[in-house]
Amino acid sequence: MRFTFGDVVLDTDRFLLERGGEPVHVQPQVFDVLSHLVRHRERVVPKTELLDAVWGNRFVTESTLTSRIKTARRVVGDDGALQRVIQTVHGRGYRWIAEVETEGIGPGDGPDIPPDPPLRREQHIRFCEASDGVRIAYATVGEGPPLVRAAHWITHLDYEWHSPVWRHWMEGLSRGRTFIRYDERGCGLSDHDPEDISFESFVRDLETVVDELGLERFPLMGLSQGGPVAIEYAVRHPERVSRLILIGAFATGRLVRAGTAAELREAQMQGELMQLGWGRDDPSFRLYFSSTFMPDAPPQMWSDFAALMRRTTSAENALRLNNVSIAMDVRESATKVSVPTLILHGRHEVRIPFSQGRELAARIRGSRLVPLDTRNHLLQADEPAWRHLLREIDAFLAEDESTSRPAEVHR
Repeated sequence: MRFTFGDVVLDTDRFLLERGGEPVHVQPQVFDVLSHLVRHRERVVPKTELLDAVWGNRFVTESTLTSRIKTARRVVGDDGALQRVIQTVHGRGYRWIAEVETEGIGPGDGPDIPPDPPLRREQHIRFCEASDGVRIAYATVGEGPPLVRAAHWITHLDYEWHSPVWRHWMEGLSRGRTFIRYDERGCGLSDHDPEDISFESFVRDLETVVDELGLERFPLMGLSQGGPVAIEYAVRHPERVSRLILIGAFATGRLVRAGTAAELREAQMQGELMQLGWGRDDPSFRLYFSSTFMPDAPPQMWSDFAALMRRTTSAENALRLNNVSIAMDVRESATKVSVPTLILHGRHEVRIPFSQGRELAARIRGSRLVPLDTRNHLLQADEPAWRHLLREIDAFLAEDESTSRPAEVHR
């Protein structure tokens, strides 16, 4: 939905704010405050409601909300003295008072929040605490036997339901089962300022989530960067992983597998570009980055992914996460995997070369490699490779579910 007031456009579908026709960098919590206020502009929004809507069950002080309100006013050209957009109603809360034009509201929807995607109403988001005190957000959706997805980069448990990049993944993978996923530390709804961002911490976070849910035995999926984490977990806990699914995964990160000086420089340059371009209002770098994940997607999809990137994490965290990812090496661990494994990889992948899928298949004894006819790292809902992937996963998990008692998910 698009809300226009003065020279400002707030696009809640694309998580984008423009002022005078130019994109403006907005912190995720500030964007959430603006979105909630403009959607409920017919009434005063209590402070407690804003705290719940933006921070959920995470404890923050009222001064934090005041700080975000101050920033929200600044980015839309308002301030505490003029209060032309956001009015403070003392003792009660805040009210949106600027005149707004809207696009994308259906008949009868009014100014309130539009209907959620159907499955999103079934999602349950909760938090658990890793051994080092970092809070990890996890979510369950659907009903039936569990499927756990190891965390990977650029996710946001709540907002990815609105994103055409990820929505079909949740819808497709939660049909007939309970799909469990969590935000990587430093990303999405998980804590954004962890002291430790490392491969070992990623594995510990996966351990924390499945322990919190009380899962004794379950199939585990690793997509992209989540693949090495899933492999390591399966080696350490073979008694708990019934089946392993690897999608667009890799045995060695980009820095490790760089075989030439040019490849090494390319791996280093991506980090430099990330540091310079991730948080800028100019989306050029994020659009370039998006195109490497989905080269055959329409440009609008690149924009949607670019908006999600900035919403998911900060430039500093993006660089830290990238540095861990490009240095991952699970070649030795892959040889120790002892559970049935399905490997799906784009035959013409641009982001993670198909050779990485072949290497994993060669190292994981008894695994099956399924080439997908795509160049996209993140498959699109309308491409045949996506339907092929779902058929393969459904068949692979059906074999597991027919021979084992469905696990109970403790919600």
